[in-house]
Amino acid sequence: MSERPAPVSLAEAFWFWLKLGLISFGGPAGQISIMHQELVEKRRWLSERRFLHALNYCMLLPGPEAQQLATYIGWLLHRSWGGVIAGALFVLPSLLILIALSWVYLAFGDVPLVAGIFYGIKPAVTAIVLQAAWRIGGRALENRWLWAIAAAAFVAIFALQLPFPLIVLGAALLGYLGGRLMPQHFAVGGGHGAADRSYGPALIDDDTPAPAHTRFRWPRLALILLLGVLLWLLPMATLTALFGWQGSLTQMAWFFTKAALLTFGGAYAVLPYVYQGAIGHYGWVTPTQMIDGLALGETTPGPLIMVVAFVAFVGAYGQPVLGGDSALASGVLAACLVTWFTFLPSFLFILAGGPLVESTHGELRFTAPLTGITAAVVGVIVNLALFFGYHVLWPEGFAGRFDWPAALIALAAALALLRFKRGVIETIAGCALVGLALHLLSA
Repeated sequence: MSERPAPVSLAEAFWFWLKLGLISFGGPAGQISIMHQELVEKRRWLSERRFLHALNYCMLLPGPEAQQLATYIGWLLHRSWGGVIAGALFVLPSLLILIALSWVYLAFGDVPLVAGIFYGIKPAVTAIVLQAAWRIGGRALENRWLWAIAAAAFVAIFALQLPFPLIVLGAALLGYLGGRLMPQHFAVGGGHGAADRSYGPALIDDDTPAPAHTRFRWPRLALILLLGVLLWLLPMATLTALFGWQGSLTQMAWFFTKAALLTFGGAYAVLPYVYQGAIGHYGWVTPTQMIDGLALGETTPGPLIMVVAFVAFVGAYGQPVLGGDSALASGVLAACLVTWFTFLPSFLFILAGGPLVESTHGELRFTAPLTGITAAVVGVIVNLALFFGYHVLWPEGFAGRFDWPAALIALAAALALLRFKRGVIETIAGCALVGLALHLLSA
């Protein structure tokens, strides 16, 4: 029988989390899979059961579940600083890459080479969003009641144009009522495999006593919450003092704080809220830029919700908040600020809630509202796919021409993803090459 792994130093963990931040492609499913392979199967830093227990908690939270899972495991291994390091390194490489790509996109987007690549990527993004609806729907819509919630959410956002937060609240209420009246239809299924699998003794095993720092204490909870409020309030107050409440940066900070608290169901669920605000209300980006930003987010490591950094960069670059000649500096500042306000709640949820979760390794309760929200997310994502499809296939509006080459690229991407199970990165790369070839031939 293999021996229990040696204790992991903070330095060793640091280099692992940095590596993870650089290779975490593939969205939440791919990122969670990488962590499972590395931490449970290969390194045995924690057992299968402890890994799934942490994952189940992260899935109940608003925010990017893979980043929160990294934060949770980092906290479990090395206290609060371990969690901060793990969560931050999951995000920072993506932020730096997206800032660079956003600048290239704005500075050189009209260059034929770049324009051709994006021509092929945009239809692929529409297919990717459809695949997300298919994937989440296949897992979440287990009965007619959940299908009904998904259909109602689609009608609410597509036909009635209700705000996304209202849809989330309505779905949570329906889920709560459903859990009380017919719990058999609103139980959360275990979609992440059995917890009985073992890969040998783990550093944090099923029977490992809880480390001292994981035990719940009221003073610690109060301290974490106080620090969280200060870390949110001080930069928000500074932005308000410098730019006013209606200033672009202040409104970005406020808007993306709300977005961070509404990301039940992952990044695709919050994208409709982001496009309602960033396009319809504030005008920070155009529909085409939003699609391009999602494409960039899909092709970089880290959580997909990092597309918010692109939105902020483009919005501040086009309307420099630091003066006329400061477009780049304004964009970088906005991207960094928005990232701070988007991810701060995720760290607080883990550092404050982790001890409560570690106090029991049983089933989490009160998940019926989440089941309702997840069902509604499917309908909302279908609406998002239609939104993207409209702007890609009818670039001049319904009165204009139908873009047949883009439609064929979207169909090919959908077949690659759904029928042949190809990866997102290779699908985007193939569509980008086709788009570039078509652009060069038509030049």
